[in-house]
Amino acid sequence: MHLVLPYAGALTPAAAQAASTLALPHLERLLARLAPTHRDAGDELTLSPPHERAWALAAGWPVDAATDGLLPLAAAAARRDGLAVDDADAQDSPGWGLLSPTHWHFGTEQASLMDPAGLALDDADARELFDALQSLFNDEGWQLLWGAPTRWYLRHASLATLPTASLDRVVGRNVDPWLTSHPLARPFRRRQAEAQMLLHTHPVNARREARGKLPVNSFWLSGTGRARPGQPGADWQADDRLREPALAEDWTAWAEAWAQLDAGPLRELLARAEAGESVALTLCGERHAQRFEAQPRGLMKRLFGARRVAAAPLLESL
Repeated sequence: MHLVLPYAGALTPAAAQAASTLALPHLERLLARLAPTHRDAGDELTLSPPHERAWALAAGWPVDAATDGLLPLAAAAARRDGLAVDDADAQDSPGWGLLSPTHWHFGTEQASLMDPAGLALDDADARELFDALQSLFNDEGWQLLWGAPTRWYLRHASLATLPTASLDRVVGRNVDPWLTSHPLARPFRRRQAEAQMLLHTHPVNARREARGKLPVNSFWLSGTGRARPGQPGADWQADDRLREPALAEDWTAWAEAWAQLDAGPLRELLARAEAGESVALTLCGERHAQRFEAQPRGLMKRLFGARRVAAAPLLESL
């Protein structure tokens, strides 16, 4: 079993303070049994965050500077949503992109993006908005496809080589630093501007606001690239419960989620390791990801002896 924990790191001083208060006995006992193996080093400005790079590595995809922002996660998600996705590697095959409907808050100096999951966008409203946008993506080779209320997909030749920032890089933050200036983005950006005008006056948003809900006034494009074969094995499991509090910078809730992880999945992984099973753990921050794997007990004793691994410094290092 390989357990992956996105947003395990403590990048900011507030997060580090929260990490210093954590009591994670099962994690620390597990780390004492495992050895650090692969470390994926990056920074908080990469377009593809560490947990997405970990998924891609597990799927057997190349992960390097050339693929930053071009890990074709949209095509992989479209396949899981039942859409027909070719794995053709031909240079003229179209690319895919995940189009996430969302709410942008426009302040006096910047626009920030809300997590689509927080919109509570139901199927009926999402379908009506999706249908309204079809007219903007029905020419010049564009194709807009339905996956789920908050997962729409685009196919177009330009998306094969257009790098984009992960939605997780942008949620709760100023969108400007993450908006690509790549020349291939111009046709999409023009359509996005037209879509924002259409959404501003759409009846769905009027009804949502009357019910006290935020309007859907834009979307975010991510996961671009040509489809690739492969996906992580069945034993690869990601637990996302740290994501929402980390993106909201709610470090009290983040610490509570860590406590749940320690009492649940990490306790189970420790029991598996103590039973002699092959286990692995990958901790992902906003910059780096570190994988830990079981080693033969004799080798572990020679390399490390009796050791204790403190969790807080490790989380701050991610």
